Amino acid sequence: MFKDIVEFIQKIYQTKDFISLHEPKFVGKEKEYIEKCIESTFVSSVGIFVNKLEIKIAKYTGAKYAISTTNGTSALHISLLLAGVDEDCEVITQPLTFIATCNAINYCKAKPVFVDVDRDTMGLSPSALEFFLKNNTKVKNKKCINIKTNKIIKACVPMHSYGHPCKIDKIKTICNKYNIFLIEDAAESLGSFYKNKHTGTFGQIGTLSFNGNKIITAGGGGCIITNDKSLAVKAKHLTTTAKIPHKWDFNHDMIGYNYRMPNLNAALLIAQLEKLNNFIKNKRKLANDYEKFFKSIDYFFFKEPKFSRSNYWLNVILLKNKKQRDKFLDYTNKNGVMTRPAWKLMNKIKMFKDCHQLDLKNANYLEERIVNIPSSVRF
Repeated sequence: MFKDIVEFIQKIYQTKDFISLHEPKFVGKEKEYIEKCIESTFVSSVGIFVNKLEIKIAKYTGAKYAISTTNGTSALHISLLLAGVDEDCEVITQPLTFIATCNAINYCKAKPVFVDVDRDTMGLSPSALEFFLKNNTKVKNKKCINIKTNKIIKACVPMHSYGHPCKIDKIKTICNKYNIFLIEDAAESLGSFYKNKHTGTFGQIGTLSFNGNKIITAGGGGCIITNDKSLAVKAKHLTTTAKIPHKWDFNHDMIGYNYRMPNLNAALLIAQLEKLNNFIKNKRKLANDYEKFFKSIDYFFFKEPKFSRSNYWLNVILLKNKKQRDKFLDYTNKNGVMTRPAWKLMNKIKMFKDCHQLDLKNANYLEERIVNIPSSVRF
């Protein structure tokens, strides 16, 4: 059976050479824009391409403001700072996520709290979130307090896993009820919509990533999106070393960060953004081909959740158990087809194993079964 899967993937990618998990495609005006950027001599964090990119990202997502950053992790870090997260705080997130989420929380000297995911979205479960808050917290002076640790639960960071939207509207309602700042980790879901609204625009802040393996890339890069002008202004200030604008003088009014995206990266990314809708159309066709094939051999292919339109960043199949998953990973990678398991759950990583957590049965179930299969755009 594994042999049939490898042969099918080779067929749809029309090659028997090595097939990567997700490679970038540069098929637009990338070289043209990069040359213009070089000719302008503005290749660092100031330039017209950075400004244009932020306008275009805001327009595409429907957010009022976009602030470009060096990568998705820095976007998360700044977002948490904007939420007021510090050493006296905890941040609710899901255990099934890339480690950048928890690293950013730790940069603020805070601790993550792990709440289970839903099997039908692979994202943070609203019912698990509400159960945790109802049984482990109290609201006092408009602050949500963890009664077991006496820490303030300042923020919640759900992720739209592999490009599939979680039930973000329900999560937003719960966060509002408990006065928790909502930051959407939309690093993987550019071009994904939930109830006709772009991911990352439900919470006070959303974050994007343009890493080399994302649906569009600048080799790196990230972005903060928000509808709150004051948050946008402060985000831009913090990411530009908190420098007070002046024609020549150097003065700074708080601890800032050198997190602005270079103009050179922005030039590349604008060309990528121009192709995004074509990429998504191509990837959705690939997902449809996978769905039909895996249905014919009785394998579970993960489809976009209800009310969602996913970008299908990485296609996901679920194996029957961990043993079968491991055999599949071994066979495919030995036969030139790159496949990968889910990330190791964050609560199992030594830096975070002592953090507050509840029953994570769905996250454990998915971790043992998830396999990502080749998902590159086909041209």
